[in-house]
Amino acid sequence: QVHVVESGGGLVQPGGSLRLSCAASGNGFSSYTVAWYRQAPGNQRELVAAISRLGTFNYADSVKGRFTISRDNARNMVYLQMSNLQPEDTAVYYCNIGLIYWGQGTRVSVSS
Repeated sequence: QVHVVESGGGLVQPGGSLRLSCAASGNGFSSYTVAWYRQAPGNQRELVAAISRLGTFNYADSVKGRFTISRDNARNMVYLQMSNLQPEDTAVYYCNIGLIYWGQGTRVSVSS
C-alpha cells in the first residue's frame, strides 16, 4: 500500500509559477511510474506529465515547454514545476503512483 499526499497548489496570476509536491509512503516507490493528472470542472481527468522508473518522460501537448516533472527516489517525492501558468491550467491536480495509488489532489487556480 502506498499513501500519497499532494501539496503546493494555490491561486496564481497568469504567467506565474507554482511547484507541486507529492509525498509517497510505502515501499517500492522507485519501481513505479509516477505521474501528475488534472481535472478541471466539467472535464475528465487528464494526464499532465509522467516519468517512468527508467526516467522516460511523457507530457501533454498543452504543457510541453511550461511544466517539468521530476522525482526523488531517495525521498519518495514527485514534483511538478509549472511556469507561465494560464487560466486553462486551472484544475485539481492529482499525483498518481504506478497507475494504482492516488492522492486527494491539490487545487490550482490561475486568475487575474
